[in-house]
Amino acid sequence: MSEKDTISIHLVHEALLQSCAPGAATREALVKVGIDPVLLEQPDARVPALAYARLWRLLARRRDDEFFGMDPRKLKSGSLEFLCRASMAQPTLADALQTGLSFLSLMLENLPAELVRQQSLAEIVLLEPETEPRRAFTYFCYWMIVHGVACWLAGRRIPILAIELRGAQPGFCDDYQVMFSDNLRFDRPRTRMIFSADCLDLPIKRSPEELKRFLALAPANILVKYRDPDSLAMRIKHDLRQRPAQHWPETESLAHDLCMSASTLRRRLAEEGQTYQGLKDSVRKELAVVWLAEADISFAEIASRLGFADVSSFYKAFRKWSGSNPGHYRSLILT
Repeated sequence: MSEKDTISIHLVHEALLQSCAPGAATREALVKVGIDPVLLEQPDARVPALAYARLWRLLARRRDDEFFGMDPRKLKSGSLEFLCRASMAQPTLADALQTGLSFLSLMLENLPAELVRQQSLAEIVLLEPETEPRRAFTYFCYWMIVHGVACWLAGRRIPILAIELRGAQPGFCDDYQVMFSDNLRFDRPRTRMIFSADCLDLPIKRSPEELKRFLALAPANILVKYRDPDSLAMRIKHDLRQRPAQHWPETESLAHDLCMSASTLRRRLAEEGQTYQGLKDSVRKELAVVWLAEADISFAEIASRLGFADVSSFYKAFRKWSGSNPGHYRSLILT
């Protein structure tokens, strides 16, 4: 893993909150996994994803709980392996998710879940009891397990259109947006993850050897790479968000503004695994899912804001991005 594969110290605090007594016990645990305890006092600090994974495994072993003691029932050591073994025996991702969610619903008292397919969209909904919402870290740990295993089973990253949480927005969300989606919504009636239903038909073809490799690196391998806010791609996306889409520059104009040639711009973006067109599409999709959640903004207005010639072009582009048409997505997100 590269130096950019890091996790915020905020998530270290969260992992320790219910899993380790403060004071000497906390310091001992951090030193054991290679994290300097001094970093706990530095809000902007980040730690290597591999060190965070070692902390996760250490705390799980000590408590015999792979869910940090965040449910009345323990998710006992070996649960992740059993979930993977049971799920990888299924023919498709839909069957694998059904199996995995059924297992987690049996193991965890407060987080029963179901998979719902609605035409071109799918959602995993937590059927929580009518109690106070859990803290955001609890929900995101659950999503990390479910989504991470699903991506491994499918052999590809499954794009998330939105995640909604019953609870309030925490003070720190940056890593959650990187791990899952820019479109995180809080204080919602239910907790759910929404994605394209096309993914459910993906075949499962994983071997016992691949499972061993996956478990050896978990959970570091299901934590999405940290996005450097100073990277060229992130700077360009930030600039695009500040301008109306009709005023987005062409490649040559953008390169001139950045004091480089167009060929250098393409090369620099390629080194980050990006293209300018891909960045524009990413920002358009990000803005579209936000505006579709506002019932008073018409499809024509959204199409215009995003720089499309007409609503039909917007429909085609959104279906390409998400696998769903805007109307279906809006009807689901507003329910």
